[in-house]
Amino acid sequence: MGRLADASRAALSEGGDLARNIDAFAPRPAQQDLSAAIADAFETRGTLIAEAGTGTGKTFAYLVPALLSGLKTIVSTGTRALQDQLFHRDLPRVRDALGRGLKTALLKGRANYLCLYRLNQAKGEPKFANREQIAQFQRIVAWSGRTRMGDLSELEALPEDSPLLAMVTSTTDNCLGSECPLFGDCFVVQARQRAQAADVVVVNHHLLLADLALKQEGFGEILPGAQAFVVDEAHQLPDLAAQFFGEALSARPLVELARDALAECKEVAGALATVQGPARELEQAVRALRAAMDELPVRGTRRRAAELAASEEAFDALEAALAQLHGVLLGLREASPGFDGCAARAQEFTGRLQRWRAEGAVAAESAPAATAEHDPFAARRSADADADADAQDAAATAAPAREDTGVHWYELTARGFRLSRTPLDVAGPLAQHRERSQAAWVFTSATLAVEGRFDHYAAKLGLAEPRTLLAPSPFDWPQQALCYLPPGLPDPGVFHYTQSMVDKLRPVLEASRGRAFVLFASHRALREAAEQLRGGPWPLFVQGEAPRPVLLERFRASGNGVLLGAASFREGVDVAGEALSVVIIDKLPFAAPDDPVFEARLEAIRRNGGNPFRDEQLPQAVIALKQGAGRLIRSERDRGVLVLCDPRLLSKTYGKVFFDSLPQLPRSRRIEDVQAFFAPDCESTPLDAEPVHE
Repeated sequence: MGRLADASRAALSEGGDLARNIDAFAPRPAQQDLSAAIADAFETRGTLIAEAGTGTGKTFAYLVPALLSGLKTIVSTGTRALQDQLFHRDLPRVRDALGRGLKTALLKGRANYLCLYRLNQAKGEPKFANREQIAQFQRIVAWSGRTRMGDLSELEALPEDSPLLAMVTSTTDNCLGSECPLFGDCFVVQARQRAQAADVVVVNHHLLLADLALKQEGFGEILPGAQAFVVDEAHQLPDLAAQFFGEALSARPLVELARDALAECKEVAGALATVQGPARELEQAVRALRAAMDELPVRGTRRRAAELAASEEAFDALEAALAQLHGVLLGLREASPGFDGCAARAQEFTGRLQRWRAEGAVAAESAPAATAEHDPFAARRSADADADADAQDAAATAAPAREDTGVHWYELTARGFRLSRTPLDVAGPLAQHRERSQAAWVFTSATLAVEGRFDHYAAKLGLAEPRTLLAPSPFDWPQQALCYLPPGLPDPGVFHYTQSMVDKLRPVLEASRGRAFVLFASHRALREAAEQLRGGPWPLFVQGEAPRPVLLERFRASGNGVLLGAASFREGVDVAGEALSVVIIDKLPFAAPDDPVFEARLEAIRRNGGNPFRDEQLPQAVIALKQGAGRLIRSERDRGVLVLCDPRLLSKTYGKVFFDSLPQLPRSRRIEDVQAFFAPDCESTPLDAEPVHE
C-alpha cells in the first residue's frame, strides 16, 4: 500500500477525520478497502473497476483520495441531479472534514446555462404559446440580471421540458463563440474558467463523453489537464458512449435553424425578404417528413425507412430545403456573425443527412441481418431469451465480416424524429482516449459484476487486464431480506402472464400492507397490471401519470402505496425506511427486441464467432436485475422482500447466473414465509424459509 492509500484508509477509520467531523459517519471496512484501491490507482496512474455494493459509501471512498492526492481530478456522475448532490452536499462535507482548502467546480453542458445573446434575441418575438409562457419568460429575464452562475437549475419554477429552454440556451451548433457580442459576459465561458482553475471538477457523463469524442461543449481544454478520472454510476458509460461516438440529426435542431435564421433578419436590413421563404420551406419539409414516416414502426433501421417511397420523397424534399436555405445564408454570411453561424449549421446538417441516407444504398447490397424486423423468432429470442446459450449458438448463422460503420437507424417521437448512426463497439475509441490522457481512471458503480466477474464490462471499455475490486454491501442481507419466488406461474411469453402474476402478488401486498415497487419489463405489462390493481386497498402510483419526482414524493408520503414503474425506476431511486418494503420484478429484464442498435450488436457478435446470448443479452439482463433489486435495502435498518416472478429463474440453466450475481439472501416459494416476515412480532428473516433447488 502506498502513502495515499494509508492516508485514505486512516481518514475513513474509527477516530479518523471523517468520524470526528461528520455527524453519524460510521466506519466501514469495505469503504476503506475501496478507498485504498482507488488511492493506489491514483498513485500509479492505473485503471480500476470497482463494484461497491449498496451502502458501501463509495462517494466518500473516492472523494477522500481525490482531495488528499493533490491531483487534478474529474469526477463524472450519471445525472445532473447527482452532480448537484455531489457538489453541493458531499464534496463540501468531505473537504471540510479533511481540512483541505482545495478549489472545486461544478461543470454542466452548455444547455444548462443561460445564453444572454439568445435571451436578447427572444425578447419581443411572438413565439410564446400562452400567458403562462410569457410570465415564465419574464421571470427568466428578471433572474438573468441577478444570477452569478447562470445555471438554470436555480430557477426551480421552470419545468425541465419547458419550450423556453431552447430559446434561452445555446447549442454547439448555434453558439457564436468568440464572435458573440456578449462573449465577455458568457456564463459558459465563466464556468469553463472556474473548472480550469479547480483541483476537483464535478461533471456528468454527457459532458465527459462530449469532450472525449471532441464534440466540443466549449470545455475541451479542461479534460487534457486532468490527472485522475473517477466515473461514478459507471454502468451507464458504454451505452452513452455509443451515442457520442456516433452522429445524429433530429427534427428540433432543423426547426431551430429555420427560426434562428429568421430571428437574425431583424439585425440586417432587407434580409427578411430572401430568408423568409427558404426558412419556412425548411420547417414545412421537417413536418412533412415526420408525417411521411407515420407509416413506419416507431424504431427501425435506415433500410426499413428506405422501403417506404413516401418517406424517401420527403427526405429528398428536406435535403433540397436545406440546400436552398444554405445558399441564401451564404450570401448573408458577411452581414452578421449570426448568419455566418446559421450557414455553417445548414452545411453541417446537410452532411449528416446525406451520410445517414447513404447507408440505404450500402444496406441494400447486403443480405438482411436476422433482426426482429425480418425474423420473428429473433424478436422472441431477444425479448424472452427463452433458449439456452448453447441452443442459440447452434442456431446462429455466419455472415461475411465487413467494416463496422455502425448501425444507421431512426426513432420517431410524437412530433419529431431522430436519425442516428451508432457505432457497435466503443472499446477502441475509449481505450485510445484513456491511453492519451496518461491519467488514473476509476470506474465504480453498485452494478458492474456478473457472477463476481468484470469481464463483460471490461470488454466494453477496451480494458485488457484492469485491476478489479468487489466491495460487498455492509448490509446483513440474510437477516434484513427474503427472496420470494411465487410458484405456479406460466411461461412469461403467454398472453395471460401479467394477469397470473398480479394474482400471485395480491397475497404479498396484503402481507406487506402495500409499501411496494412493482417493476415491469414493458410498458404494456405495466398498463395491464395497473388496470387490474385499480380500486384496491393501496394507493396506486403509475409511471406516466405524473413526473417521476412527483410520483416518488406521493409514494413516500402515502406510507402504504404501490408504485408501478418500468426501466427508469430500476436506478437512481432511493426510498429508505418502511415506505418501501417490497420490490417485485415481473420478468427477467432482457432487452426489448425493437432496438436496432441492440439487434445489430447481437448480429456483430454472432458474425465474429461469439455467442450473443452469453456475451451480451445475459450479462446486460443481470446488471438490470441487480439495479432493480438494489432499490430494496437502502440502510442498515431497512427490511424487505424481493419478489422475482419469472419462472425461468428455476427452469433454465442461466437462472443460476442471476442468483449468483445477487446478494446472498434466503429464498422461499412459500407465501407463509412472506406473511411471517411481515408479522408484527417478526424482527428478522424467518429461519424456516425452505431452500429453493435450482
